[in-house]
Amino acid sequence: MKYELTFLIKEEAQVKIIKDLIESYKGEVTKEDRWGEKTLAYSIKKNRTALFYNFQFEVNKKSVLELKNKLNLNEKILRYLLLVRE
Repeated sequence: MKYELTFLIKEEAQVKIIKDLIESYKGEVTKEDRWGEKTLAYSIKKNRTALFYNFQFEVNKKSVLELKNKLNLNEKILRYLLLVRE
């Protein structure tokens, strides 16, 4: 299935970690967009700015729950949104 992941991070190094995490579940990142560093409307985990990224990827349906659990455990990710693409 096709998914879209938008996430806010503190450090640029997390992009490769997240990409490797998707690939570890036999997923493939088909599109990677960097939206740049933006000032947040309110602070998240004491951060006023964050790097915004958007990945489009394909992975099997069973792996998505495990992927979500790993994303929840990563404290360097300020926020994320994982959507199913049509």
